[in-house]
Amino acid sequence: RNSLYLAVLKAVEYFKPSAFIIENVKGMKGLYNGAIVSEICSRIQRIKYNPNASMLKAADYGIPQFRERFFIAGLKEEQGYFSFPVPTHDQDTYVGCEEAIGDLPSRESDLGSEKDVYESAVLTDFQKKMRGRQKYLYNHVATNHKDFVKETISKVPEGGNYKDLPPGEGESRKFNEAWTRYHSKKPSRTIDTGHRNHFHYRYNRVPTIRENARLQTFPDSFIFDGSKTAQNRLVGNAVPPMLGEVLAHKIKEYIDLDI
Repeated sequence: RNSLYLAVLKAVEYFKPSAFIIENVKGMKGLYNGAIVSEICSRIQRIKYNPNASMLKAADYGIPQFRERFFIAGLKEEQGYFSFPVPTHDQDTYVGCEEAIGDLPSRESDLGSEKDVYESAVLTDFQKKMRGRQKYLYNHVATNHKDFVKETISKVPEGGNYKDLPPGEGESRKFNEAWTRYHSKKPSRTIDTGHRNHFHYRYNRVPTIRENARLQTFPDSFIFDGSKTAQNRLVGNAVPPMLGEVLAHKIKEYIDLDI
């Protein structure tokens, strides 16, 4: 995986775009004491682009998720150096989980179906943006937990994790030490490719595909197909669309492109 950037740079060298962006996990920045990043930047310079790198936290740009990823942007030499967008949100204005997904059905009485209806009106501007003109709700099917699992989840407080469980609870191998319960008023933890690492802030279950997609800022009109494993992988591996939009508009300042 550490060499995937080579394929990107080969494409850049061939197509010669005005700008490009590479995204990777935050650990890439310090890999081999920064040697990987230095090598990438050197290769970018050799193909006549100016590189600039930065760590971005999605929550700083209105995404309801504490997702940190490492970005390297490149501009053609004559266009100067790319300056990453200034954060628009802080701890006082972050979009919390409830603000993002609080309008979605609870799935307390039933697991739901792949095509369903909304049970309430939108409650926030973020929900309004995500729902758009969508009439039907897709990918909002809850996991069918066993009773002992739901009972254990119920003992994890809002914003807490497995360490908050009473002694002797959650010691089964079925419980992952990374499991945490979201906080309704704060952005979620990083959405990953699994689906059993976090709990809903109110309900005793893991989030649905749609809830995680919302926290990644996929609009409700974006429907995920395939197995649940495949859907979770698609959601978790993505750059949040709203963050991509922020970066795209910043790139637009450097190049003549209608977005």
